Amino acid sequence: MRLTSLDVFRGITIAAMILVNMAGVADKVYPFLEHADWNGCTLADFVFPFFLFIVGVAMAFSLSKYTKAKHPTASVYRRIITRSLILFLLGLLLNGFWNYDLSNIRIMGVLQRISLAYLLAAVAILNLPRKAIWVLILLILVGYWGAMIYIPVPDYGAGVFTREGNFGAYVDRLIIPAAHLYKGDNFNSMGDPEGLFSTLPAVATTLAGYLTGKWLRDEPITSRTSINLALIGIICLVLGWDWGFFFPINKKLWTSSYVLYSAGAAMLLLAACYELIDIRELRRWGKPFEVLGLNAIFIFVASVLAIKIMVKTHIGTGDNAPTTYNWIYEHLFGGGMNGSLLFATVTLLFWLAIAYLMYWRRWFIKV
Repeated sequence: MRLTSLDVFRGITIAAMILVNMAGVADKVYPFLEHADWNGCTLADFVFPFFLFIVGVAMAFSLSKYTKAKHPTASVYRRIITRSLILFLLGLLLNGFWNYDLSNIRIMGVLQRISLAYLLAAVAILNLPRKAIWVLILLILVGYWGAMIYIPVPDYGAGVFTREGNFGAYVDRLIIPAAHLYKGDNFNSMGDPEGLFSTLPAVATTLAGYLTGKWLRDEPITSRTSINLALIGIICLVLGWDWGFFFPINKKLWTSSYVLYSAGAAMLLLAACYELIDIRELRRWGKPFEVLGLNAIFIFVASVLAIKIMVKTHIGTGDNAPTTYNWIYEHLFGGGMNGSLLFATVTLLFWLAIAYLMYWRRWFIKV
């Protein structure tokens, strides 16, 4: 069984990622394309958890034959570990591009977090019954909250949620050398927004996706199913929002409230795609997103590399020569918020054309 709606959902997420990444380099960006500076959640902050949620939903189908009577063999674990390792190495490839200074390369990142979350979630899925996975998610969310609230950080105390004073950043500093931590976004080696400790609640996001996919497998393909999924999504949104008053919704800390809030949003979008694509069979509107979703990893890696090339190369000579990105942004798109949005939109259309070419040639690159 394959959910076309899941491919469409994945493609929508890839499209949003391209828009956010491209526009985010510019000096002026529409607020909905910017991440929240710290606490809070914008549309841009849904992209990453949607990826992890989608990974979990897909696992409900790809691992289904190993979660009943047939137990996974050593070869299954080898494939899972190999896939996780490839994703992690691709993340390092993006982090180090293009001088690859191993003494300063950032270890963690988006693909690295997806890699670890996939690996840990897969091990749980293959060894635990469904009820135990529900309990595991609860333990992760409550345990993470408790650790962040009650474990004191030297020189800062307990329950501090600043960039440098939170417990997750402290754990990252203990394990990862400062030279290999994230240095942008005012972190300055204080921690990492995709750090090790905050990857634990990201596993919960992935497992929530798995349980959603498992539920969809067992339910009839009717509007009642999509309505129920939407209702569960609304409940998660409300619970996450309410929890945020005590444990702020924060993407960079991947707080427990953020897990619930973003998972609720993911369920709502998946419910809409499921209703339109799989139930009502209104497929034409979703075809561009489906095509993007079928080569998601390739589009992700290639688009990020393209941005890095534009940021690291210059038009002209001298110390004041603009980067290729800034030159295109200012001269071809006029600068400003409209310019960054237009630049991002044209870039999205470019990658959509590449995706269609690959789809026409039947080139599907998977990890």
